[in-house]
Amino acid sequence: MIEFLLTHLMPILPEAFLLAMGCVILLVNVFVPRIKNLPYFLSLLTLIISAVLTASLYNHGSTILFHGQFITDNIAVLMKLFIYVSVFMTFVYSKRYITQRNISSGEYYVLGLFSTLGMLVLVSGHHLLTIYLGLELLSLPLYAMVALQRDNARCVEAAMKFFVVGALASGMLLYGLSLIFGATQSLNIAEIATKLPAVAEQFHLILVLGLVFTMAGIVFKLGAVPFHMWVPDVYDGAPSSVTLFISTAPKIAALGLIIRLTLVALAALHIQWQQIWIAVALLSIGLGNLVAISQTNIKRMLAYSSIAHMGYAVLGLACATPRGYAAALFYILTYSVMTLGGFGMIVLLSRTDFEADHISDLAGLNTRNPWLAFMMLLVMFSMAGVPPLVGFIAKLGILEALIKADLVWLAVVAIIFAIIGSYYYLRVVKAMYFEEPENNLPVICTLDEKVAISLNGLAILLIGVFPGMLFSLCHALF
Repeated sequence: MIEFLLTHLMPILPEAFLLAMGCVILLVNVFVPRIKNLPYFLSLLTLIISAVLTASLYNHGSTILFHGQFITDNIAVLMKLFIYVSVFMTFVYSKRYITQRNISSGEYYVLGLFSTLGMLVLVSGHHLLTIYLGLELLSLPLYAMVALQRDNARCVEAAMKFFVVGALASGMLLYGLSLIFGATQSLNIAEIATKLPAVAEQFHLILVLGLVFTMAGIVFKLGAVPFHMWVPDVYDGAPSSVTLFISTAPKIAALGLIIRLTLVALAALHIQWQQIWIAVALLSIGLGNLVAISQTNIKRMLAYSSIAHMGYAVLGLACATPRGYAAALFYILTYSVMTLGGFGMIVLLSRTDFEADHISDLAGLNTRNPWLAFMMLLVMFSMAGVPPLVGFIAKLGILEALIKADLVWLAVVAIIFAIIGSYYYLRVVKAMYFEEPENNLPVICTLDEKVAISLNGLAILLIGVFPGMLFSLCHALF
């Protein structure tokens, strides 16, 4: 009996624990509201314990549970660990921000934990229904989080846009999955991968249509062109603490969705989805970098920057080689670390009745707080791809994979737009170091915020200088 429980319940224990603690924190918020910061500390403790439970599953082989609906393997474990880290850091950055704006901390942390649960289920989905369940569990709390400032019209507008576009994306994805099910008569990822070559010729049109609709839904979730319209509006309109949450961990979960659906289930259609990824990557890199140049709002600038970064990650998938997949995984994981620092800095610089959402708000930051200015410099240089920071290594991995896959022309285009994109990152650095501050108010950070941003900057530097361990882990998974 004990052996049965260990075998069948241990792989699902992190998700079960996170679900239970989410419900507990919800009840604590209702019945014990007077204990200050209790939901915050319970949420952090939940993430730590869940991460430890998940890490214990690494190198234990691939385990499939619940009649093929849930899988735990090394890819899932690595992505989950980075999701935990992203959400943990997001909560630390957001603590003071949500208190100053009278956002219900209990609601923020509970919704964040339930969305995190959706990410974990999505990454481990081995069945079309499980994948769709995880996607909805990820998305629905995010719609509510964007609208947590109910008296702010911009937040409500952003939430409505996010909800409508998200519903459209979910519908397209569901329609695509239904076409794939109709052709293969299976919902199981492994069975679809096995049956697809045999029915590919007979149901070619249906499968291609299913692939197109499925990938359209995925591109919506990634925030890549041509389904990027919601990204700048939601990033700008949502509270900065929610923007920080949306811009990091869900991107990792979206890559998990891509790995399960296209790289595994639809591997036989790799010629078709490779062409789609190339088009998506080129459009995303071009539009994201060019439009970001004209932005004065730093949240919108980083939103268009994220579109471009998703394009670079998709280039790795377009290689259709194990080296390319590993490079894409490394890119997404390190991008989440860089974005944590970028939007985290915006959250830290914001005060009561003041949002640091314009590039001019960072003017003279080096005069007011040299350490924070240096941390933001590391983030901007890393996103621009300046060596020896991690952003340079991530782009180098993508370029190497493209060249090895005989897609040299794509690598040349990627380099050109990387050079163009460096302009708007350097503009932020110029504002921090060479422009006069609009006010000389000191930047006040709590101890945990200082530690968080310092660790964030240190990770960007150290992973860039010593990328071997993470890069080897990514390559060993494919």
